[in-house]
This record gives sequence, structure tokens and C-alpha cells, in this order.
Amino acid sequence: MEKLTHWQTLWEQLSAIQSQAFARKKSNQTNGQEGQEEDQPENQSEDFWKHKARQFDKMVEDRWSKPDFSRDFIIQKLRKNPGSTLLDIGAGTGKWSVLASPQAAKVTALEPSLAMQQVLREKIQAEKITNIDIVTGTWPKEPMAPHDYVLASHSMYGVKEFETFVNKMIATATKGCIMVLRAPFADAIMAKAATRVFGQPYDSPNFQIAYNILLAMDIYPDVIMEADGSWPGWENDNFEAALAELKNRLDLGKETQHDLFLTSLLKENLIYEKDRVVWPAGNRSALVYWEV
Repeated sequence: MEKLTHWQTLWEQLSAIQSQAFARKKSNQTNGQEGQEEDQPENQSEDFWKHKARQFDKMVEDRWSKPDFSRDFIIQKLRKNPGSTLLDIGAGTGKWSVLASPQAAKVTALEPSLAMQQVLREKIQAEKITNIDIVTGTWPKEPMAPHDYVLASHSMYGVKEFETFVNKMIATATKGCIMVLRAPFADAIMAKAATRVFGQPYDSPNFQIAYNILLAMDIYPDVIMEADGSWPGWENDNFEAALAELKNRLDLGKETQHDLFLTSLLKENLIYEKDRVVWPAGNRSALVYWEV
């Protein structure tokens, strides 16, 4: 008989691997070896973003150039509940906070990075926004006053204790909780590589794992899956850098036993554009919502 996966344990293991991968990448970039980054763990140090906050903001801006059911959902939820307050966990450069501010009575942007905060402050000043408060801190450590809605968009991956993260959201929200997570494609490069190395298709925390944890917590949320929400593929300078990126994300270090398979996998799937190699899109976004 097939055994059940313990989803919280899997989240913890993958969160630790992802955090280690980003720490190594940060070290490599400090030494002049640049790589492609996507959403970072919410508890990464502020120094990581010191020279990257605006690059991150541009990346999200590009992703938001497509229609997005998640953004529509949040706007409509706030419009139907006038006078509501919103807590934006891991607010980054404030895309969600700024989006919500015209519809909310007050928005609290919780963000540990001062570099990220600076970009948000410039937006607040430029758009003359008066109802966004910025708080320096991390979730779930930072004590927060109750808010009607609590939002966590891609800010949970670096927190190993996902159940604690969720329980703090529930304790803080008076109306509802909203999470936005990446949902990896089953045929993505990382899914095939993780299946080979880990024996299961997930290389990092994601929607599929989170949803199963929520069900085990007796939470049965609504889900909106982005129909056209594919994220742009990563880029690397060359094939060798792409292979190093792949091995780093899988926490392989100097292990070589999977190199032949991983090399073949990349050769079959990478796209060569001018002087870069581009990975095919491997994720879309999913919004998860439940009332409290």
C-alpha cells in the first residue's frame, strides 16, 4: 500500500535546501559570479537586496504586465468590504501594498529589507499615498495588531515552520487569509531533476505542498490558478552556469553521480538566445484564500 507523504516535513526539508542554495548563490555573487534569482526566502538578510531591490521590482513589474486573476480577486475582495485593513507579509518593494491601498482603509507593509522599503517609500511619495504603514520585521516573529485581511505573496518559502506561519496569519486576520504561491509544472526541468535526485518532483516549497498541509490543518481554501500566469524562464550566461545553477538548487555540491542525467536534461530543454541560455517557463502562480 502506498504510504502518505508527510507534507510539513517535506516543506521543512525543501525550505532548508532552498535557503542553503540562496546563501551559496549570494556568496558566489559577492565573489563576482552572477546568477539568475527569483523569489528569495523572506528571512534572507537585508544585505542581499542592497543592490538588487530595484532589479527585483523590475522583475515583478514585468511579471505583472499580464492580466492577473489574483490581483483582481484582492481588489474585488477589498471593494466588497469597504473600510478593511490589509497586512502585507514580506511586502518587498510594495507591489501588493500599493495595489491594495486605494481600496483599503489602511495597509501595513511588513518587510525586513531596508533596501526594499526604500523603493516602496519612493512609490508612496510619488503617488502621494497616505494609508500605507511600513514595519521592519519578519513573519511570524513580528507581533502585529489584528487586520481584516492578511496577505502573504511568495514570502513563506524561507520559513520552515509553515504551520506556525499559517497559524499566526489566522490569529491576526479577522476576515480572511490570502496566500500566493508558485505552482511548478509537472514537466518542468526542475520537476524532472528533483524526481531523479530526491525521488519526488519538488525542488523547493510550493503551492502543491502548502495546499496539502492546509488540508491536514483542517483548512479547505478556495484556489485561483492563473490561466496565463507562467513566470519567465531563468537565464544563465552559458551551459556550464546553468548546470551549476541546477546542481546548487538540488544541493548536490560536488556530487557527480547525477551529472550525466542532468547534463542531458539541460541539453534537451535549454533555449539558446544570443549569448545567453534560457530555461523554459516552469511555474505559474496560485492564489489560496480562506475565511477565518
